[in-house]
Amino acid sequence: MKEAMVDLRAWRQFVAVAEELHFGRAAVRLHMTQPPVTQAIAQLEKTLGVMLFDRTRRRVALTPAGETLLPDVRELLARAQALPARARAAAAGEVGRVRLAFVSTIGFETLPAWVREFRALCPEVALELVEATGDAQLEAFARGDIDAGLMLHSPGFAPPGLERLPVSEEPLVLALPARHPLARVNRPALSDVLAQPLVIFPRRILPSLHDAIVGLYHAAGLAPAIAQEAIQMQTIVNLVWGAIGVAWVPQSVTQFRRAGVVYRKAEELASATRRKSSPVLPGCETSLVWPAQNTNAALARFVAFVRQRGGG
Repeated sequence: MKEAMVDLRAWRQFVAVAEELHFGRAAVRLHMTQPPVTQAIAQLEKTLGVMLFDRTRRRVALTPAGETLLPDVRELLARAQALPARARAAAAGEVGRVRLAFVSTIGFETLPAWVREFRALCPEVALELVEATGDAQLEAFARGDIDAGLMLHSPGFAPPGLERLPVSEEPLVLALPARHPLARVNRPALSDVLAQPLVIFPRRILPSLHDAIVGLYHAAGLAPAIAQEAIQMQTIVNLVWGAIGVAWVPQSVTQFRRAGVVYRKAEELASATRRKSSPVLPGCETSLVWPAQNTNAALARFVAFVRQRGGG
């Protein structure tokens, strides 16, 4: 059975009578005459099939059904009154939802600070976080499961069909077991490092950066001896600790302090040709990316927030 619709005017009249418990006073409050109010309440009761008021010549009182209904109707009217302001807030991106994917490297320090600050600035925007590698983010974009992503890649790389706001750029550093012989060398030669077994992420999750690392080996006339692949940077560092091989990781990963693993920056390595010079290592960049055709005002506000924090 289809329920009959009751308009807000009838509910306002119900609340006025319920609070005044007098049809005449309710009519004055509503800037109406009494007969239309009496008729409106009678029609409301007929529509609902429920008596809301007990009426006698001397008094008007709420029935149990009317008493039960009154708090809900007050809430309904309050929410209806707030709708215009909420619509304007939604158009301004002050309310809504942003589903944000992120790579683990930005989760060490930058992202938690951003989330805390953005939620304080826009408490009515639901910022939903999901950790995902670059390939998983692209699949999620294709399904419409996320609104934006913080993605790691080689500097300047832009996934097709996505807007890009650079957030940070950092060098790669060498991670090696603390008990490895090269860890005890003051400035190990890059040629010696490149001869070691390598722990690296699969190309599918970070093709641009994977190719840059492999290119470092090719430039030296070598092919990397890949000992193990792993998806998460923390897992790669743990495998380095286990002496599975060495790894090239973003400098931010050094914040993941793993006893038994040491890190070497470019200036702490010696060139393969001239031991006194430092090699040029690939860099990496983290960007905020989102669909070019964006209609999510809350996302636009988040992008503006990131831009103000130094992105771009």
